Amino acid sequence: MASLPPGADSDQLLVEENGSTRTLIMNRPKQLNALSSAMIMGLLRCFTAYEKDDKVKLLIMKGKGRAFCAGGDVAAVVRAINNGSWKYGADFFRNEFLLNYIIATYSKPQVSLLAGIVMGGGAGVSLHGRFRVTTENTVFAMPETALGLFPDIGASYFLSRLPGFYGEYVALAGARLDGAEMHACGLATHFVQLNRLPLLEESLKKVDTSNPFAVCGIIDQFSHQPSLKENSSLNRLEIINKCFSKRTVEEIISALEQEASNSADEWVAATIQSLKKASPTSLKISLRSIREGRTQTVGECLRREYRMVCHVMRGDFSRDFFEGCRAILVDKDRNPKWMPPRLEQVHDEAVEQYFSRINDPQWEDLNLPARRSHGRNIESKL
Repeated sequence: MASLPPGADSDQLLVEENGSTRTLIMNRPKQLNALSSAMIMGLLRCFTAYEKDDKVKLLIMKGKGRAFCAGGDVAAVVRAINNGSWKYGADFFRNEFLLNYIIATYSKPQVSLLAGIVMGGGAGVSLHGRFRVTTENTVFAMPETALGLFPDIGASYFLSRLPGFYGEYVALAGARLDGAEMHACGLATHFVQLNRLPLLEESLKKVDTSNPFAVCGIIDQFSHQPSLKENSSLNRLEIINKCFSKRTVEEIISALEQEASNSADEWVAATIQSLKKASPTSLKISLRSIREGRTQTVGECLRREYRMVCHVMRGDFSRDFFEGCRAILVDKDRNPKWMPPRLEQVHDEAVEQYFSRINDPQWEDLNLPARRSHGRNIESKL
């Protein structure tokens, strides 16, 4: 194990040095590697230091245990807000989003080995990178609407670039995708069998170049084209495009209910149920976020999402984020009481507020450094 750049918390983030390669290992296996503030700051220091270090050519990201990373540690954020101020949450998300931006615009290749669970903040530290490798045990989701939040970490950038209106479906329904689905829709660049992952890693550790084509060539030697399962949501793109292209959440649900009345497809019923269990406020701000993300750079998406998340934490219109965390993460009764409880009670003016500046003299918009790149291309294999 190598020493971390100064100030990084070495318990929760481990670094291996092999020649020109640095392997960053998220190390909170009992918490499914949920990103703590210390991990985010450690990763920021590593990415910043290694970009300037000519001896470092390639970064590998992985998780210890059965998860890559199950998301940001939002339970800790909520505890800190309840004990102090929403500003603690603002600092947490500011640093996380800055990390996402640096990864999205990084000049050296990053290979993320997405074995196990990849959700929320875990997607933020991997899917913005150059190479994303899934396996047969990968489970991806952006489950934020069930938590009273919205898909953040720049998700409005990468989800809005998926085929058709698949991004709206993944965002609103909190849909779980497997490794083959991530590969097919473009969230992943490669699919490698789990038992071949250690061999791939050993080959990558011998790399002495930052040439992305050379790195891609190595991963190609271990990867193959997986086939989609019969019940994959990607086999229902026609229905998804028909329903999730609608202008409002109410119209999306109505279109799905129309589909349900014409077919006995369990997938349609399950999708309707997911939407009806989610926070109405979250659904509305998430839909608008994805739609705006389609025409924005990754930096513009992150700046807008930072405004949104600060409004969520202040709880001016709705405290659904705190209620969702209580019901899903703390008490675990899985029975949140959303306020307002119905979609029609979430008016356009309320949605609009989430996209405005925070009315607080001490608050600042997310300030991102000037970088050469504007984010990755998401290439569907469909």
